[in-house]
Amino acid sequence: MLDIRPAHPTVDDAVQRALQVTAALSSERQEALELRIRRYWDDLVDGLSVIYPRQWGEVALRLVEEAATAYTVRSDALHRLDQRRLLEPDWLQSPRMFGYATYADRFAGTLRRVADKIPYLHELGVTYLHLMPLLQPREGDNDGGYAVADYRQVRSDLGSMDDLVDLATALRDNEISLVCDLVLNHVAKEHEWAVRARAGESRYRDYFLVYPDREMPDAYEATLPEVFPDFAPGNFTFDEELQGWVWTTFNEWQWDVNWANPDVFCEYADIVFFLANAGVEVIRLDAIAFTWKRRGTQCQNQPEVHALTQALRAITRIACPAVAFKAEAIVGPRDLVQYLGQGEHTGKVSDLAYHNSLMVQAWSLLATGDVTLTAHALEALPPAPTTSTWITYLRCHDDIGWAIDDADAAAVGLNGFAHRAFLSDWYIGEFPGSTARGLTFQANPATGDRRISGTAGGLVGLDVARTVGNPTDVDHALARLFLGHALVVGFGGIPVVWSGDELGTPNDPLWATEPGHEDDNRWVHRARMDWERAARRNQDGTIESRVFGGLAHLAHTRASLPHFHASVASEVVAPWDSGVLALARSHPIGTLLAVYNVTPTWRHVPGWVMRSHGLADSVEALSGARVAIGDDDTVALPPYAVAWFVAV
Repeated sequence: MLDIRPAHPTVDDAVQRALQVTAALSSERQEALELRIRRYWDDLVDGLSVIYPRQWGEVALRLVEEAATAYTVRSDALHRLDQRRLLEPDWLQSPRMFGYATYADRFAGTLRRVADKIPYLHELGVTYLHLMPLLQPREGDNDGGYAVADYRQVRSDLGSMDDLVDLATALRDNEISLVCDLVLNHVAKEHEWAVRARAGESRYRDYFLVYPDREMPDAYEATLPEVFPDFAPGNFTFDEELQGWVWTTFNEWQWDVNWANPDVFCEYADIVFFLANAGVEVIRLDAIAFTWKRRGTQCQNQPEVHALTQALRAITRIACPAVAFKAEAIVGPRDLVQYLGQGEHTGKVSDLAYHNSLMVQAWSLLATGDVTLTAHALEALPPAPTTSTWITYLRCHDDIGWAIDDADAAAVGLNGFAHRAFLSDWYIGEFPGSTARGLTFQANPATGDRRISGTAGGLVGLDVARTVGNPTDVDHALARLFLGHALVVGFGGIPVVWSGDELGTPNDPLWATEPGHEDDNRWVHRARMDWERAARRNQDGTIESRVFGGLAHLAHTRASLPHFHASVASEVVAPWDSGVLALARSHPIGTLLAVYNVTPTWRHVPGWVMRSHGLADSVEALSGARVAIGDDDTVALPPYAVAWFVAV
């Protein structure tokens, strides 16, 4: 058959290809798709031409055809959602966005039972629900679900794809957006692609990075770090059936895919459409930083990562613009903003990215009672694009790695290595005076890296205070827990609470008793939801009531304040006191000044600070109290106080 495809297709060629696929749709639906293709064609081509310079035209037309096919089967309700999101492009930046992250099975058992817990989520103020990996993983050890064997099936113990669709619908009806993971860097070795590669199909062998001997693996290993040095040393595994060394960054049963192969890109685009048509509104791009390989580097944060993300986002905007991307890039502070878009990629890559640096700095200031490093590190970060949004959090499902930049530490007179060592000692309770009770995760004697596991309650000293029973110690631990969450809620973006932390849940003493968990102490902070404990949130004076009520109050107060729209950046106010962190949010209606006393002693806000931000006559938003500047020209801050000052 004569191949009549143009060597360099135009947007008109793409539109014609799409119209052929959507011939059965109404003219209105076809026109909507055409307008999206014309809007995002250049973004798609610009990204593809970087990663596939010789094949971009063919790949672009193939992707448009995939997108048009997905568009034809998208439900009326989801088409309506697409229209809503296009009319409200800043929906993720709204102050009403408040997140919750959990494992579906550990939270409620099944997807159907998660739907039964929607009233609980509403009570907390949740509008964004991230269910941790729920697609079908490999049997046995599966990295907490991140070794996916089938992207188009839900774990059988959770239910079915129909159950996922029903849950997404119920959440959407209650103004809660469903967030799910898509693992981009690797698949389980049991995935169909890997099975077919081992069976000898050359097409699928090319989906992976396989080498016949150690020459290339050794060349790469010279600069590659080890993610899990304790139980997965090295980055390559020899497979007998392949008769080659396959790239395995994380574990020998997680095979890295070859994004330099356009077939891989098209496969993942189709998976994105599939999840979008199931009702998923935010897709977490897991391990996005690792997707492009280059010899002589750490194979993270390569320029092509941002080009492929731009192309994937563009084709998704064409098929299902209600879907947003969240970059899971736990990288150094200087690399972080790239995942929200810089330079030519501004506004064209991920809509959301994890503010890992804020999380690390929150724990640093809680341990030291000193904001100097935090103020400098946050101020040193490049500004994020105004169209994007941070995910802020105090805890997540993962361990805490101390991403303290050496240059930031040196700038305030600290040694980065020594400070990271101090934080590790503090949060496992080995530093004098610490009441934290975390666990060391993956210590690396070569680098001194020691990451930390533990619930937020366990890390702020609540577990110890609860055991000792001293009311003052309990009060201080709860105040530190509230302060840490208030900092991430008040920073901007979408704050996300890790499951159980809204109740002050302690470390799980039985974490190692579940099969497959015994070698991974991150399960200490992934306990199953204790619904009897949750019921105590309604009993006045209980720890659960105080923690849950405090976080719900933060969520509802935040939703009422336009200052927290994510397009408004938090600006660090130069510290006047090493124990007080102040962040200003300059909104057109006025400035919000968020102040955090990170010490167990009384501190003050000088009157000149209040006046310089137009807050001589102001209200503290969390309490609703009018602010009185005292005779000493200061506003007093009790121990571990949180204050959000706004003009009257």
